[in-house]
Amino acid sequence: MSSAPTEAGADWKPRYNPWLIAVCVTLAAFMEILDTTIVNVALPHIAGSLSASNDEATWALTSYLVANGIVLTISGWLSDLLGRKRYFLICIGMFTVCSFLCGMSTSLGELIVFRLLQGFFGGGLQPNQQSIILDTFPPARRAAAFGVTAIATIVAPILGPTLGGFITDQWSWPWIFFINVPVGIFAVVVNSILVEDPPWVKSRKRRGLDYVGLSLITVGLGGLQIMMDRGTDDDWFGSSAIIVMALLAFLGIAGAIGWLLIARKPIVNLDVFRDRNFAGGSALIAATGCILYASAVVIPQFAQQVLGYTATWAGLILSPGGVVIILLIPIVGRLLIIIQARFVIAAGFLIMGSALLFSSHLAPNIDFSTLVIMRSLQTAGLAFLFVPISTITYSTLPRELSGDGAALFSMLRNVFGSIGISAATSLVTEQSQVRQSYLSEWASPFHQPYNALVAQYERALEAVGHPAGIAHEMAVGGVYQSFRSQVAVLAYSDVFLFFSCLAFLAVPFCLFLSGKMVASGGVGAGHRA
Repeated sequence: MSSAPTEAGADWKPRYNPWLIAVCVTLAAFMEILDTTIVNVALPHIAGSLSASNDEATWALTSYLVANGIVLTISGWLSDLLGRKRYFLICIGMFTVCSFLCGMSTSLGELIVFRLLQGFFGGGLQPNQQSIILDTFPPARRAAAFGVTAIATIVAPILGPTLGGFITDQWSWPWIFFINVPVGIFAVVVNSILVEDPPWVKSRKRRGLDYVGLSLITVGLGGLQIMMDRGTDDDWFGSSAIIVMALLAFLGIAGAIGWLLIARKPIVNLDVFRDRNFAGGSALIAATGCILYASAVVIPQFAQQVLGYTATWAGLILSPGGVVIILLIPIVGRLLIIIQARFVIAAGFLIMGSALLFSSHLAPNIDFSTLVIMRSLQTAGLAFLFVPISTITYSTLPRELSGDGAALFSMLRNVFGSIGISAATSLVTEQSQVRQSYLSEWASPFHQPYNALVAQYERALEAVGHPAGIAHEMAVGGVYQSFRSQVAVLAYSDVFLFFSCLAFLAVPFCLFLSGKMVASGGVGAGHRA
């Protein structure tokens, strides 16, 4: 291991308690991540209130995700341009203002515009939060510090649907935006006092505006997010609009990668991927984001559509999982002291894969407590993933690349989270058709068990006083409903089985990460002997 050169300000320490700083910067990120899921359950209410269809109302989600994904990628450049602390405070303040404007919207057009702006300013919160924590804590204490960020990253998407359903049921949908206002004001005040830019951040040279890179990133990620968010509703490649978005996504992302590799002053420095741990950690956080967001959507969707749960009760299935994460994160932090991070990550994917495999054993009469256990086991695996992945990803990354690294790390997690949600939703639809086609061969008068089941329903209906002719029609209808329920249960089981395979496939890749981590965060750290 070569020694890192000494730089001015290498002995810098924050004036305030690092843990207080970590909690305060995480509060802002928690507010932003919560907003990505809290709106989902309120969409029918928003559509009815603003005289729009449910399909039109989903643009309130799409606009946010598009702006958020683009800004996540270029937040390192914006941080260098404006100064990290100044940019962070601008993001918090404007996110709060846009949240208030979203709640005050009187038409769907206004809401979409304000959600677009909310996503634009919210995109800078997660990367800056991670970058500030990286500089506030020495490498030896970062694992524990990332435990705080994990609470925001994992618990916020879980809490969002529950809180959104409760607020919408008890008050009205504008309050899912208004609750950000006091939190945002508090976050601006405390972070303006506590957060400071270290000397190496203040002395960082500003990069010029890379128009080509910015344009390609905007087209590529914008097209990808629209395709992912709208694909299921628009029948994927059966829609010409989705084909156009897919083409723009491919050309934009491929063009951006090619340009950023040859540009003299790129808007995003792809040299971060030369670091083995950062490249491996980024791939693993992408897989984690995909599984996290997909599994957080599938269980409440199953509970509402198949079991008939309300939005609030469906959200409550997820809530105990948040408690499990909070309890396990300190244990994981201690494990990282005695066990290499790559082995902890491998164990996390094994636990996650096993939990998803267990979750694939669904039934039409499954109860609330069993669903809670399934989700809690899934989140137990997540607790072993986020903190170790974050720790090893930045462990050997040079300090001057931390801004771009945090931006790309957060972008990959969010983009693949969107891909996971779209994949899960599409798989439910596709597998429902496959299962229905298979089971329909047996739901026929030419199949004796089917006739026996209809006769059983018919006798039960006649016993309570229904005439024979009507009882037969009702019995056929009852059997058909049972048939549709079993189709849905099998389709959701298939989705859990698919994502369990994805988790198991990630295990071997964990072993390619470096087992050694540097003890210095100075410039030049990460260049191994």
